[in-house]
Amino acid sequence: MRRFLLPALAVAACMAGACVAGPQGAQAATPPKQPASGPGGSDYVAADVTKRVIGTASAATYAFYPAAPAKDPRPVVVFLHSWGAANPGLYGGWIDHLARRGNLVLFPRFQEPNRTRPMEATANAAALIKSALEALASDPDAKPDLKRVAFIGHLAGVPIAFNLAAEAEQDGIPAPKLVFGLMPGGIASDEKSRGILLKDLSAIPASTLLITMTGDREHLPADRAARRLMTEAAGVPGTRKLFMRAGSDDHGFPTLTATLTSPGAKKDAYDASVLKLPPDPPKDPKQRSTWKWTPDMSLTGEQTVLTQQLANNPTDTLDYLAYWKTFDMAAAAAFSGQDATALRREPRFIDMENWSDGWPVRRLSADLPKGTEEQQQGRGPRRRLN
Repeated sequence: MRRFLLPALAVAACMAGACVAGPQGAQAATPPKQPASGPGGSDYVAADVTKRVIGTASAATYAFYPAAPAKDPRPVVVFLHSWGAANPGLYGGWIDHLARRGNLVLFPRFQEPNRTRPMEATANAAALIKSALEALASDPDAKPDLKRVAFIGHLAGVPIAFNLAAEAEQDGIPAPKLVFGLMPGGIASDEKSRGILLKDLSAIPASTLLITMTGDREHLPADRAARRLMTEAAGVPGTRKLFMRAGSDDHGFPTLTATLTSPGAKKDAYDASVLKLPPDPPKDPKQRSTWKWTPDMSLTGEQTVLTQQLANNPTDTLDYLAYWKTFDMAAAAAFSGQDATALRREPRFIDMENWSDGWPVRRLSADLPKGTEEQQQGRGPRRRLN
């Protein structure tokens, strides 16, 4: 009877949580940590970051850069948030990474929740970026390099980034060398629809590197938006466009889940409540207000949920290796004049390293638009499994 009792006890112990995933009762594999060096890595050039607010409560840009005089002009990274996520603290981990690597990071608060219409967002962002760069031009710590500019967009921030790239010259802002769009969405189907109305994206300069990335969870609408953006950016050749996909992986624990909000990396040191927006100047009581509320100013239920999920999203391997590392490598390539085909041939660009037991984390995919000659020559570099 004892030989039948022992297996039953073992099963009961596992059901109670005594067993963990893994062969022969071994501990569950853990995902890779942040690399010690290189793209996405923690070999930072600065220990402290200057956090500055330019403008007032209704028209503010947050600026972040190393707290030390710049020996050389700093690359400029404009971070365009999702609709409703106007708090830089929701992306604070990534902003901290970018600033400590030596970049000047601008976070234009182009939306005042429940007071800004989506169709106003692009113009608001352009005006904020222009005024912020003018204010920072004489700051010896900021020292923006207007020839090395990149845009990062998330969800509704992606079509705004594409719009800004298309109209940069007429808006008086520097044209980006790279537009890096994560989980694109929030595009209006026409002028009467809720969402970001696209400009003439064929005006985006041919030298711009365009990259969109979606996650494998809830990817269909993001994929459609990415295809539309790339198709309308007809002036940019296919060799300077990449469609990327981040994959979920549950080989170990904690699992990696590439959702719409997975690029979030909450960090309290970058929260708006800590940075404190300057108040607006007093209004002239004789001046009549022309502001009128419209339904598209308020967040939809989905947008409210997504913003809440951003606030609860952990900083994990997807941040370090799928988003931060990929952007770092893409920016370096764009600033040096390389195209998407060169990035795609680099094995590290899509590599996600290994779980603690040596099993490879599901790697990224990177594809050129269909019909591009290099795309027909096969997918990116293959990786040998351990």
